[in-house]
Amino acid sequence: MSTSLDTATAAPVRKGVVLSICCMSILLVSLDITILNVALPSIQRDLHASIAGAQWAIDAYTLVLASLLLLAGATADRVGRRRIFQYGLVVFTLGSLLCSVAPGLGWLIAFRMIQATGGSMLNPVALSIISNTFTDAKERARAVGAWSGVVGISIACGPIIGGALVDGVGWRSVFWINVPLGVVAFVLARRYIPESRAATFRRPDPVGQVLVITFLASLLFAIIEAPARGWTSGLIGSSVLVSVASLVALLFYELRRTQPLLELRFFRSAPFSGASITAVSAFAALGGFLFLNTLYLQDVRGLSAFRAGLFLLPMAGAMFVFGPLSGYLVARRGPRPSLVLGSLSLAGAGLLFALWGQRLPDSRLFLGYFLIGLGLGLMNSAITNTALSGMPRAQSGVASATTSTCRQVGQSLGVAIVGSVLATGARRVMVGAAFTSGASHSWWIIFGCGVLVFVVALTTTGSWGAATARRTAAHFSSAEPW
Repeated sequence: MSTSLDTATAAPVRKGVVLSICCMSILLVSLDITILNVALPSIQRDLHASIAGAQWAIDAYTLVLASLLLLAGATADRVGRRRIFQYGLVVFTLGSLLCSVAPGLGWLIAFRMIQATGGSMLNPVALSIISNTFTDAKERARAVGAWSGVVGISIACGPIIGGALVDGVGWRSVFWINVPLGVVAFVLARRYIPESRAATFRRPDPVGQVLVITFLASLLFAIIEAPARGWTSGLIGSSVLVSVASLVALLFYELRRTQPLLELRFFRSAPFSGASITAVSAFAALGGFLFLNTLYLQDVRGLSAFRAGLFLLPMAGAMFVFGPLSGYLVARRGPRPSLVLGSLSLAGAGLLFALWGQRLPDSRLFLGYFLIGLGLGLMNSAITNTALSGMPRAQSGVASATTSTCRQVGQSLGVAIVGSVLATGARRVMVGAAFTSGASHSWWIIFGCGVLVFVVALTTTGSWGAATARRTAAHFSSAEPW
């Protein structure tokens, strides 16, 4: 439990303020991703970037974010969650300023990595703060539902605000919006969020951290660069080997540590493992969709950045409405209904787009966007609640960071795989039938993600899964359960 304040006795008003501040952090990080997606075509033209360059502008951010989330969660448990949260706000805001003045693609990618370093200190720590503030299971489910619903707000605001800024001022202005939000969040966090830390501290794990970074970086490099260099090239082959070797070494090393960076004992819980797989799959679909759809609307259909943002409103509205509703549904019925309905909705959207081919009327576009938003809105809060159920509150930073890491890994893979599929057919931004042909394969990938989540949800959220969660919790008998 927390050592500095018993947040279970916090007044409801104080809890609401803490939740609002934590929601602001997910708004910052998610808004940045959706805004940048709308700005990608303008960045490509201004900085003369290829599809691979556009992929790196997105994936450099998510790569660093995914690599450092576990470290940030463990560090917050050890040195103080509010302190790390505030550090993250400062670094993220500074990185945003630097991105706005980047003179070239390489600089933009480097500054995006600085942004991501700050972002890695926000989301998992915010979830940990929420879990230590809302200690009642049903109350926490509703809080996590509200937190997840902010993702819908970011998707609703991001494309529209980003499109208006890109059309009116230029793509560099999309990074300015983070600055006032970051400053306000810092001031509020300093005043209202109580400091808390875990009763038992986890030692740093530098070897595990290096292995995580090596695994993810080499894997994404191979996927993104393969269309241009060829899968049979020595560099791509070496990257694949390095990725596999790093993963094997990571698993063997972490299993032998008393306090590992990646707590593999959590995966003995079928719900936790299922939630991790679901997070990777669902956010791979989201990342791939945003990357694919932005290029389609602006480069194939010729829409302005602002109009392209308006097209995403059905998706954003669905996520905004059904994210919080999913929190209430999980609190009353458990995670299975949200996960099953969400996966079917996502799979249905992928199938709908894949079968259209080159015929994409607006009505069906909007229906597909709504189904994607519905699926992700239902699944997001269910993922978090499923993963954290039964986990020790004393290690809440690590548990929530693992789930957040899976989300970012999934989003990185989605952008990398979909971009690789598109780039296989051409070395520059594709138009017309060539783009539609490559996009068709990408939609089948998104359909497959939905089917996988459906199977995992049915398998891991029943009585067998609950039994494995109880056995896993028994391994942390000295810790207070969630």
